[in-house]
Amino acid sequence: MANSAQAKKRAHQSEVHRQRNAAQRSRFRTAVKKVLKAILAEDKTAAVAAYQQAVPVIDNAAGKGLIHANKAARHKSRLNARLKAMA
Repeated sequence: MANSAQAKKRAHQSEVHRQRNAAQRSRFRTAVKKVLKAILAEDKTAAVAAYQQAVPVIDNAAGKGLIHANKAARHKSRLNARLKAMA
């Protein structure tokens, strides 16, 4: 248990950051899943629309340090490759 004021503040900050990170991670995963679901349904227009909505979410997660920049690039590249393969 945190006893000093500094430790109490840090515990509070850690909890706030944990919840914010969890929400961001959930948004990231949901965006990727929406694209994959549209691709599996073979609905190209929905897949392209979902991809265009997912890209800023992925970039935002990378910008905030939630995921590494290379992981963001890898996700975008693989999703885009699957979109192009639909044609």
